[in-house]
Parts: sequence; C-alpha cells; structure tokens
Amino acid sequence: MNAYAELHCLSNFSFGRGASSARELFERAKVCDYEALAITDECSLAGIVRALEASRATGVKLIVGAEFQLDDGPRLVLLCENKAGYTALCKLITRGRRASVKGTYRLHRADLADGVPGTFALWLPGREPDVAHGRWMRDTFAGRAWLAVELHHGPDDAGRLRELQRLGHSLDLPLVAAGDVHMHVRRRLALQNTLTAIRHRVPLAEAGALIFRNGERHLRRREALDAIYPAELMHESTAIAARCTFSLDELTYRYPAELVPEGHSASSWLRHLTEKGMRWRWPNGVPEKVRAQIEHELGLIEELQYESYFLTVHDIVHFARSQKILCQGRGSAANSAVCFALGVTEVDPARMNLLVERFISKERNEPPDIDVDFEHERREEVIQYIYAKYGRERAALAATVICYRGKSAVRDVAKALGLPPDQVDQLSGIFGWRGEQSLDERLREHGFDPQGAVLRRVLKLTAELRDMPRHLSQHVGGFVISDAPLAELVPVENAAMADRTIIQWDKDDLDTMRLLKVDCLALGMLSCVRRCLDLLRAHRGQDYSLATLPAEDPQTYEMIQRADTVGVFQIESRAQMAMLPRHRPENFYDLVIQVAIVRPGPIQGDMVHPYLRRRRGEEPVDYPSEDLKAVFERTLGVPLFQEQVMKLAIVAAGYTAGEADQLRRAMAAWKRHGGMEHHRERIIRGMLERGYTAEFAARLFEQIKGFGSYGFPESHAASFAGIVYASCWLKCHEPAAFACALLNAQPMGFYGPSQIVQDAQRHGIAVRPVDVRHSEWDCTLEDDARDQPALRLGLRQVRGFREDVAERISAARAARAFVDVTDLCARTGIDRRQQELLAEAGALRGLAGHRHRAKWAVAGVEPQLPLFGRASPAEEAIALPVPSVAENLQSDYARTGLSLGPHPLQLIRSRLRAARFADSRSLRGQRHQSLVRAAGLVTQRQRPQTASGVTFITIEDEHGAINVVVWSQVAERQRRAYLEARLLGVEGQWECVDGVAHLIARRLTDMSAWLGELDSRSRDFH
Repeated sequence: MNAYAELHCLSNFSFGRGASSARELFERAKVCDYEALAITDECSLAGIVRALEASRATGVKLIVGAEFQLDDGPRLVLLCENKAGYTALCKLITRGRRASVKGTYRLHRADLADGVPGTFALWLPGREPDVAHGRWMRDTFAGRAWLAVELHHGPDDAGRLRELQRLGHSLDLPLVAAGDVHMHVRRRLALQNTLTAIRHRVPLAEAGALIFRNGERHLRRREALDAIYPAELMHESTAIAARCTFSLDELTYRYPAELVPEGHSASSWLRHLTEKGMRWRWPNGVPEKVRAQIEHELGLIEELQYESYFLTVHDIVHFARSQKILCQGRGSAANSAVCFALGVTEVDPARMNLLVERFISKERNEPPDIDVDFEHERREEVIQYIYAKYGRERAALAATVICYRGKSAVRDVAKALGLPPDQVDQLSGIFGWRGEQSLDERLREHGFDPQGAVLRRVLKLTAELRDMPRHLSQHVGGFVISDAPLAELVPVENAAMADRTIIQWDKDDLDTMRLLKVDCLALGMLSCVRRCLDLLRAHRGQDYSLATLPAEDPQTYEMIQRADTVGVFQIESRAQMAMLPRHRPENFYDLVIQVAIVRPGPIQGDMVHPYLRRRRGEEPVDYPSEDLKAVFERTLGVPLFQEQVMKLAIVAAGYTAGEADQLRRAMAAWKRHGGMEHHRERIIRGMLERGYTAEFAARLFEQIKGFGSYGFPESHAASFAGIVYASCWLKCHEPAAFACALLNAQPMGFYGPSQIVQDAQRHGIAVRPVDVRHSEWDCTLEDDARDQPALRLGLRQVRGFREDVAERISAARAARAFVDVTDLCARTGIDRRQQELLAEAGALRGLAGHRHRAKWAVAGVEPQLPLFGRASPAEEAIALPVPSVAENLQSDYARTGLSLGPHPLQLIRSRLRAARFADSRSLRGQRHQSLVRAAGLVTQRQRPQTASGVTFITIEDEHGAINVVVWSQVAERQRRAYLEARLLGVEGQWECVDGVAHLIARRLTDMSAWLGELDSRSRDFH
C-alpha cells in the first residue's frame, strides 16, 4: 500500500460543517496508519490546540492549516511549512475575521497578494474549475501551489481525475491527493447532513442540493485510497507533509516589558514595588515569617520568569484603585504574599497559613492564574484601559467554547428533521428537566412515542451532537496580553459585544500553550459596597473604606448567627442560612470556614457533620501526630481546604510542595480521568513509614478523594470572607444605606427588589414609593425621624422605564418643582409610553392623585406646537373612582415587582385560613416533625449540585419566608406545580433543629389562580 497524509480535514471547530472531534480524527488516522493529518478548519485555528493534544496522544503528526473561500477568488487550503508560515496564517485569519461580523470572515485575493510566505497552498477547484483561479494560485504561490484532487465516488471519478490531470498539466500545477474530510468515519454522515441543514436553516428534507451525496468524506483506509488515486498523487501528499516542519511547540510567548522603567530589570522593579508595598501593608515592620515567604516567592517568580506578569496585574489594579474602583484578587493568587504586598489581594499572610505552591510551582510548570474582581458596573473602564494601554493588537479576551447541551441540541436537531414548533419546544423542555425520571418516561408523559422512527432518529442525532462545539464566545474576563502582536501567535476576531476582540483559544488551550492570562472579573457585591460607602459619606458623614470598617464587631457576628443575612455576600443562600445557626461564626476565620463549608467538596467528603459536632463539643478532637495537628487544628481535625490536603501530603507522606500541588490536580480530575492510584499507594506508604496506622491512612485518603474536584482553596475562601464581613457590617449598622445600594446594584444575588424591600421594612426602615417629585433614577436616602434614614425608591424600579428619561425629569425638577402632570410632560418632553409607565407605577400620585386620575391626566396631555405654547388646554375636573387595594397591588407588582402596601397573601388570608393553610408566623410555634399546611408566593427555586436532586423553594407571606425542601420524587410526581406555581400550597412535615426550620414537602398544589392577574415572579435555578 502507498503511504498517505491527509492534507484537507475539518474538525468540529468548523462549526456546522465538521462532524468529528480532533481526538476522533487522530485516533482514526492512527488506525489507518496515516503519515500525518492536517487540520484545516475554515478560517480558524480555534481547534488546533485540541488537535495538538490529540497528535501527542496518538503519535500522528499534526500539520497546521486552514481552509478559505475568497470572495473574489478560489477556495483553497493553506498549510504551514514553518513558523513564518504559521505567523502569516494567523495574520491572514485575523484580517478576514476582523473585517466581518462575529462568526463570519471576508477575504479577497488582494489580502493574499504577498503569497502568505512560509505556507503551501492547495487549490480546491469546483465542479466546473475556473482556469483563472488556477492561474492566480500558480502565480501567487509560485512553486508552493498544488491542485488538490478530491474523489468521492462521484458519477465519474475517472473522468474527473483525467480532467484535473489535464488542467494541472496546462497550468503547470502539480497534483496531490486530498480527502475534503468532514468526519472520522462514514457513520457520521447523518450528523454531518443534519449540521448542514442547521447551518443553512432549512429542514433536512429540503437540503438535497446542500448535503453530500455519500459518506466518502471520512478518513478512508489506505487500501481504499489506493484503489482511487494514482500512486504519485498519494506520494505527493507525504512529500508535502514531510516539508511541513512547523510544530506548535515552537511558539514562544513574551509578556509586555514596557512596565519596567529604565535602569531596572523586571526582577528588580518587581522587588522595588513589593518592598514599597511591604512598607504600606506593615508600617510597624514586616513579620519575619512573612518576609521569608516573600523572599521565597520572589525567587520562584524570578526562576520561572513571571515578573512581567505580576507587574502587569499590579498595573491594572493600580489603575482601578486610582479611579476609586473597588477590586480584590481572589482564588489561588490569594496564597501569594507578593500579591498582598502589591495590593492585588487582601488576604494578610500574617493572619493565614498560606501555601504559595497552590498558586505557582516549579513542578507544575504552568503559568499562574490571577483572578481580580472589579465592581461589575465599572469593570468596562478597566477593560478599556487595558485595550488603550496595550492596543488591540496586543490585548484580547480569551474565548469560551460554547458547546451543545441537551436542550440546544435537541432543538436544532428537531427543527432540522422538520418537527412542528410545538413539538420542538416540548422536546427542549424535556431535555432541560433534571429529574430522576427516565427519558422514555418523560417523552411518553408529553405524548411522544419513544419507539417511533422519527423520534429515535432525533434522539440518536441529539446524543451525537451533544457536547460538540457550537460557536466561540468571549471569556467572562480573561485577558491575554503579549509583548508582540497577538495575531502573530493566535488569530484574533471580533466579539459579539462592541469594542471587544477575542483570540480563538479558550482557557484550556492557553494552559496547554502556556500563555499567561489575567482574569478581570465582575463582582456585583463590590458595586454594592462601593455604592453603600458613597451613601454613608454623603448622608451620614462617615468616610469608610473596605480596610477601615471596624473589625471583629460582636453585633455583626450576632446578626450572622441569627442568619439575618438577606442580601449579603455569599452567606445569603438558603443552604448557608441553614448552616449559620449551627456553625455560629464568632470571628473572621469562622467566616472563612463558613464560605467553604457549604460546598460540594466538604459535603460529599462527609466533612460538615464531623466539624459541627466537634465545634459544639459533641465529639472529641484528636490528632494522630503534632505534624497533623499543625495542619488541621484550625478546622478541628477535619480537612476542609485544598491547602490542607497539600500540607498533609507534605508532612505525613513526604511530598514536596510542588508534588503536593500535583496531588491536588490529580484529585480534581480523578472522577473524569482516574490517575489517583499512584497517589494512594504513595500516601499510604508514606504515612505508614511515619508511624500512622493503615486504617487511619486509608480512611484519610478516601476522605480527601471524596473532596474530588470540589475542594475549596482556603485562600479563595479568605478573599471572599473579607467581602462577606464588609457586607454584613454594613447591613448590621447601616441597613438603610445597604438596602439602597443593593437595590441600585440589581440584578445580583439571590433576592429580588421585593424581598430586599421587605427585609428593610422588617429592620425598621421607612421605605417611600417611586414619586416623580422626589425620585432619582437610583434609589436614594432621605431624612427621617428615626435613627436610620428613609429609603426612597428610584425610577429604576419601574419596569421598562428609561434612565435617560429619569435624568431629564431630575434636571427639570432641579430648575423648579413640577406643578402638575401637564407641566411635567411639557418640560421633560417624555413620550406617551413613558408617561403611561409612570402613571401605572403610581409615580404620579403626588401630581395627579391616585392611579386612575394619573392615567386620565396622562391621556389628556397633548403635544403642542410652539405657536400655542407648552400647556395642554385646561379640562373640566372629573370624578374617578379610587382604585381598590387589590387593583393597586396588581399594578404595583406589574410595574415595579413589589408593593409598599399590604402583602398579596394578606388579602386572601381569610380564604387561606379557611382552607387550613397556616402563615409563616404561626409555623414558628409548631412542634418538630408536626404535619402542617402552608402557602406563599414563590420567590426562588434552587437545586444545588450538592443536594442529590433536592430542590429548595422559598415561599413568602405577609410575615416572612418559609423554606421548603422538595425531594426529587415529589418534584417528579407534581412537576407542574413544582415548576410553574406562583402561589404554592405545601403540605408536609415541619422540621426545626438548632434554630433552623424547614418544611419537608409531601404534596404541592398550584394555587396561582387565587392571585388573579398578580404579576409575581421568582428567581429560579440561577
């Protein structure tokens, strides 16, 4: 058989065309004994790193390339001969992608006028070859162009071959065999056809001219190719492959160097900034332990040549602080004392037992990854600063690969197979359901026959399409910044958002290629805290910062222990609130544990209950050795953090710090990839050698393995705990300002405006309605006779109302007060729709009276021509009925999502009482495990991955919230009420232990009809 290299192959990163992954393609190429495989996705290198990994795993040589269709020219493939060719290819792809909208490209022959040096070119002639295209290929790529012969058992392959041979001879273009491969094996044809129909947005039944005639565009065995192609064409493929010597391993990446002033090296300048930061952080002298850690880190950073990375992150954070943008580093970077000295993180190494190898180590030989949270409302300023400083040529966001999930896959497949829209919607909903019912049961429940031929085809194709890449999106904030133009390293393309560009590689690709990334992330609570501090400065005369808020405040911890934490950071969820009265945090480190303990790792590793029992003195705390006591003492002998597992391996099993980090990474991946057996043997052997019992060693290993991929870094928990404390202190001591800031920072967190307002009212805060005479766009504080100021709701609470209109209202009001609705409309020029929104929201009550009069007044406002002045003609007063309480309530919820009037359930309480539904206040007096009935508005549904299918539903009535626990079997039996009810009736068992109360549901009833047209909305599964 003749040797062969495939030079034209698309992976599934040619979205909507390629039907196989790089791994599938390379594994098949290995089975077929190919010399090499070129991945030539269309104007893209998005899948090339995955191809590199597949090449390494199989030993099949990778050739880097791309396919193009020129707007005014031929279809062709470019293959990288050397590094110069790769650079030229990246630049060409970037040019094409930047010249068009996201997801498309535009290239003309002029864009390839330089011949794309360092590449080989394959001309892909159409069914009727254009000789002019061939001449252009020959002249543009002189000595580097071939005519690709691609035969797929068409009507006359022999005739096609003769035609192309004559064409090649006349143009003096050598011929080469190629496959136009779209899939690894023939059986993927059905999926490839479906992808084609999806891409062209036509039903498969109407896609006859668009789909392939057969399944020959797969990686065919060499004996099959021998029967199709002349030997010289196959030999030419391997000759070209041999000349393609470029490897992605040749790529080198340099971080920007311009942050280093003249006279300094990157290392000396980082040391200078670190020492300056040390004097700022520790004005009374640096603790010896911290100084030693900083010296260790600086040595490690210098050895691994990461100085410029740290300098860049410092520069970004310095900019944010100079603009008074709150920011804070988190994640593993918080293990770094250098990061703390530079002001990047807020975890004081003098207060914590840090382990820098969790962040950076020689053994891991990977770049560090620093995550910095910025105020979510001002992060764009930081992003544009980075673009302005480094230019779009040198800075871009990383990509995120959006893959097909069950819902999106079945929707696209069902559409392609021609199912009617109602069935498409039903199937999408079925695949979106995470219950324990089998798929067949769910299908039958919705009227589908799982054994039907069409549905079987839908399900088979959906399974194949699931997890395939669908498109590239932008990373939430991961920036890649380079010393040289990024387009020389990786193609850059436009993002969907304006003023954003992304590279074609995602986070995992960056790790493989060892490119450094800094994550500029958005955190809503930082915006809330900054807004709150601004309000205190303006209205209370208190000038606080995050660093100067009083530490370790007893009243704040008492509030936390009561689980009075609606709206605060991290510990506001129902699961966290259920833990707080049991854990009873008393100090900052308790908050660090609280953040980490309600997580999948500690829960699945069975660490929560032992910790709580030991904390309450119900179980003795014992340490098998002093070494392990030093590791676990702060968590009472229970491993809760990743760093503890690493330290355990170091002190009890003889690991180095870098090897311990490798253990952490293996522990994170073992459920997917295995690989823990080596560590099991080594840890148990090491512990036995150090005097620990085999039973203890085995039990401890199983416990940390249960930690799995969910283990939480202590440094990350400590970073978050600082924001937890700040938000709790503000809520405790300045509840009005905190609630005001929280409303202005929406949407964020678990609670909507209605719950935030009700919580403020329960804390004695006067809340005043939206009113055009007083309201700004944002909610504001107003003087009040009580200790705390009153909270005035802002015009932002009116659904559909525009900020620019609110600003016009504020500006006109500042000139002089409004006389009536006509005066308001005349001086602000707001349109009829915005007028109606104000009337419906009750925001005109101070000018027109009740809602009915406001709507009448708005209806009478007429746009006037300048000749007749600005006033509408006076109308005779008319008596209109006052809206009922129920009408006002419906309008409040419809327009603002909340009401300052009676709670909706207060209006139907007598009816609920007659149906024997208790209110939340009376439930608190019920005995543990008593059977009860309760009803309330659904405010949120949560189904955490830690909960083994359990859903937590929060319902509220006029007295407060009720936590409902719904087991999966109950949800399955009563799914409509579980998913759709706005007013939910619950019958079940009342459980109250350690001050934590839950209603365990046995039966759910959808009582939404009792609410009439009330527009009550919940936050579900977010």
